[in-house]
Amino acid sequence: MTSSIMSNASEPAINTVVSHQKRILLWDLPLRLFHWLLTIAITIATVTGFIGGNWMALHGKAGLAILGLLSFRLAWGFVGSTYARFNSFFPSPSKISLFLRGKWSAPGHNPLGAISVLALLLAAAAQAGSGLFSNNDIDFTGPLFNLVPEKTAAVLTSFHKLSIYALLALIALHIFAIFWYLKIKKQNLVTPMLTGWKEVDDDVRPVASKPRWLALILSLAFAAATIYFASGAYFPQTKVPEVVQEKPAW
Repeated sequence: MTSSIMSNASEPAINTVVSHQKRILLWDLPLRLFHWLLTIAITIATVTGFIGGNWMALHGKAGLAILGLLSFRLAWGFVGSTYARFNSFFPSPSKISLFLRGKWSAPGHNPLGAISVLALLLAAAAQAGSGLFSNNDIDFTGPLFNLVPEKTAAVLTSFHKLSIYALLALIALHIFAIFWYLKIKKQNLVTPMLTGWKEVDDDVRPVASKPRWLALILSLAFAAATIYFASGAYFPQTKVPEVVQEKPAW
């Protein structure tokens, strides 16, 4: 009996930690619709831009849609539900430090993911915004082309043609990160963006607030106003003249 007691005492104690999970609504419906509609709009704009020709009319409409969606996201980042707001995932130095030390456990975008998302949004805005002033002298003229001098339009046109590759590179990196999380960390990032729901630890705070109708209406109104002004309907169609500097007589 003594040997039996000693044998049991020598065995290491096993501490069982029970991790309780709960299901929270992480991504609200307006945010999920924004995500997938932006994906569709960027795909259409990219494909039609490379094809050119008669597809450029659709290319321009897709560009306006991108600007409208980005405007909605900008407004929703301030008045949307908890995890849609920028202040919930903005990658501050303290958050990045926690993530790099392996101490980040909050739901939503982690700091590096937040940097990727913000970079994507800015790149898409630069791409669509420059397209408003571009002109290829063949089959496309941006709706706001007449508001800037031709030299400025030429610079923006060149930027528009080149910046698409930066945007595509960021999209490729985004997709790679999704597959990496799925295969290596066993975390499915796609399903929450489809359903909105995610399993998190029971002690996670705060629980996401629900979207408010007034916030949604204001965000949609801001998006509609952006599309209206970006379409050129409000502005005159007279081309801005070039400023010619006269050479001194001496």
